Amino acid sequence: MSYLFSSESVSKGHPDKVSDFISDSLLDLCLSKDPNARCAIEVALAHTSVYIFGEVTTNFELTKELVIETARKAIDYCGYNNPRFIFDANTAIYHVNLNRQSHDIALGVDEVNGKEQGAGDQGIMFGYAKNDTPNLMPLPIHLAHELTKRLAFVRETGLVQGLGPDGKSQVTVLYDEFNHPVSVEAIVLSTQHFEEKTLEEVKKDVLEHVIKPVIPSHLLKNDTKYFINPTGRFVIGGPVGDSGLTGRKIIVDTYGGYSRHGGGAFSGKDPSKVDRSASYMARYLAKQVVGSGIAETCEIQLAYAIGVAEPVSLYVNTFNTGKVSDDVIRNQILKYFKLTPKAIIEKLGLKNPIYKETVHHGHLGKENQGFKWEMLDSIDIFKQLL
Repeated sequence: MSYLFSSESVSKGHPDKVSDFISDSLLDLCLSKDPNARCAIEVALAHTSVYIFGEVTTNFELTKELVIETARKAIDYCGYNNPRFIFDANTAIYHVNLNRQSHDIALGVDEVNGKEQGAGDQGIMFGYAKNDTPNLMPLPIHLAHELTKRLAFVRETGLVQGLGPDGKSQVTVLYDEFNHPVSVEAIVLSTQHFEEKTLEEVKKDVLEHVIKPVIPSHLLKNDTKYFINPTGRFVIGGPVGDSGLTGRKIIVDTYGGYSRHGGGAFSGKDPSKVDRSASYMARYLAKQVVGSGIAETCEIQLAYAIGVAEPVSLYVNTFNTGKVSDDVIRNQILKYFKLTPKAIIEKLGLKNPIYKETVHHGHLGKENQGFKWEMLDSIDIFKQLL
């Protein structure tokens, strides 16, 4: 039977995303100085205060002044550089409490006495791919991200005047009985705006300059519903309107709810944490499967025990769309891919300072940014199965 499915995205200026961006900006700083740095950096935003805390172990001196300067630049990049928003990069109050990684955790992760690097924590991670779109992402989350990306573009370029950095989008897609997208049934888009900009102006500008350039016309219907700033007013935004926290947008960061999620967040974590590295690897594997043409949809789960290198389980599900059985695909993965943290880090180049570029508009599906987990460079391994 047909069904409706909705996914949401949030803008660069959403307080949770600002927190994520600060966390990953600090991670990139550490990795640029020390590729083996261990980081678990959390950020909380509340009104005009910025709280930066967590664990960092690195061989260079990460001073409080350097932390604050990096955070200030990150906040400015996200759009909070105008006193009218109250929360402002230059006037925010910064609190820093960073300590070294627990020795007990390091024991399980360090390579010592010939023991291979173990997983930085226990956990389950999912990767997913679906042939809805050229980048093999589910259509609802893909379109939701494109809307927030466009929203940032029109604000930053001045194409639309009077918008603030905070905003959200949501797209509802109608799927047919074969799990193929048919149309866009509803679009929700809320954007912060200046006091003097009327609701009518916001609706007109968003429809003409954000929604219409993004949503393909063949997916829109005469009765597609548009909800633009449905509360009627969105002047107070950012951390002044709602606090922010690192790792609170895990569904936005992944597949918009279309696939399962293991619960682990990404931002602020170095790749020894399998929450991040194994999720990227699971996406890579699922994308090879679908990209090879042997399945229309693929979900992969990896599970790890802290301090243990090899995964404790590998699960493959093609939802009855595979041209070969899921067991055959699973065996092919085990034959050709090493799934230890060290092997994943090396294959995907995860010791490089690339992480702040992952934060906005989803960590996955960004084919043009050079992320190795999005490359279709192993599809021949699965094409062999045909």
